[in-house]
Amino acid sequence: MQESGEMYLETILVLSRQKPRVRAIDIAEYRHYSKPSISRALGILKNDGYINVDPDGHITFTEKGQTIAEKIYERHVVLSELLKAIGVSEETAVDDACRVEHDLSDETFDAIKACARKMGVIS
Repeated sequence: MQESGEMYLETILVLSRQKPRVRAIDIAEYRHYSKPSISRALGILKNDGYINVDPDGHITFTEKGQTIAEKIYERHVVLSELLKAIGVSEETAVDDACRVEHDLSDETFDAIKACARKMGVIS
């Protein structure tokens, strides 16, 4: 999956934790993307089996989509917290975590997560 698809899945996850139902307009407002961009991306995610969209436009995850969204979100949280713990400003930590979270191998992320646990940054 491409980075942009992961970003959309992560956004849907974040929004689903803030509100009972997520629609395309919510993603557009959250990410400041155009409606045509959102529509195209959601169509790809739906066709590839990552999300479902009901007749009212409410977006839900398939099992596969939920797994990827949670994986990317966990990476974002761990990396952000670790960067803040070593003195990076919150804004920079969040921005950098967002860039890095998509490119790390599972092995490297697991080592970073273990280090963050040892440091007491995460539980």
